[in-house]
Formats: sequence, C-alpha cells, structure tokens
Amino acid sequence: MRFLGNIEAKTDAKGRAFLPAVFRKVLQASGEENLVLRKDVFQKCLVLYPESVWNERLDMLKAQLRPWKPAHQQMFRQFVSEAEVVTLDGNGRFLISKRLQKVAEIDQDIQFIGMDDTVEIWSPKNLTQTLKTEEEFGIEFENIMNAGDAL
Repeated sequence: MRFLGNIEAKTDAKGRAFLPAVFRKVLQASGEENLVLRKDVFQKCLVLYPESVWNERLDMLKAQLRPWKPAHQQMFRQFVSEAEVVTLDGNGRFLISKRLQKVAEIDQDIQFIGMDDTVEIWSPKNLTQTLKTEEEFGIEFENIMNAGDAL
C-alpha cells in the first residue's frame, strides 16, 4: 500500500472531507475499508491510518511498553484515546471531528500528504511552517543518507 502525493482540498461546513480519489483507489486495491484518524505524535497534523497499518503500529507500540509500569500504561492510554475510527460515506467523504480539527489547527483548507502507508492531513499554514527550504532539505537528506558512510 503506497499513498503518494500532495493534494489540496477543503472541508465542508460539517467538517467532512473528500478523501482524494487517488488515495481511495489505493485503499480499494488493498481491500481496506476501515480507517483510524489520530493527531500526529510530533507535528500539528492528523494521520489517517488504514486499519491494518494502525494495528501494526499499535502492536509495535505495545511491544515496547510494559503494561504494569504506570508511565507506560499512561502513554498507551493517551495514544489510543486520541484515535477515532472513521468511515468513508458513499461519496468518499469522512468526518474530521471538531476536537481533531482544533488540535491540528484545521479550518476549511486542508492538504493531504501521502506518506507511503498513511495519509497526513495538514492545515496549509502548519505544513508551510514545517517544510524545509529545498536547500535545507538537500543538506539534511545528504547528511542522513551518508550518515553510515566511512570517510
């Protein structure tokens, strides 16, 4: 499953958004129907997970945590309590709750970013503030990709 692209869209007055057709096709091809929407852990955006990907990530998190440690239990509780199951209606729309709109600072304009196995949903302002310039990106990309090379 590969979601790719940067697509501008809008929410309607009820907070519904159309999942871009290119992303709906990826879901259909993979047989996915159920989705989970959650705020990102690090950025002011939302992440839309196909259910199978959500379950994999949840299993990865649980494997790192010890259920009898209060701090671990609290982390797991917060992680799962901030997630919402969403479904596409017959027109390919899904509801972004008021709570999630608020934490991601989403108004009417949104941008969908395909992130391979998930889709991020951004306010254009937050996305612009987060992205690096082309020069900064090139330098950081080179540093990360060459980090294991011996000089």
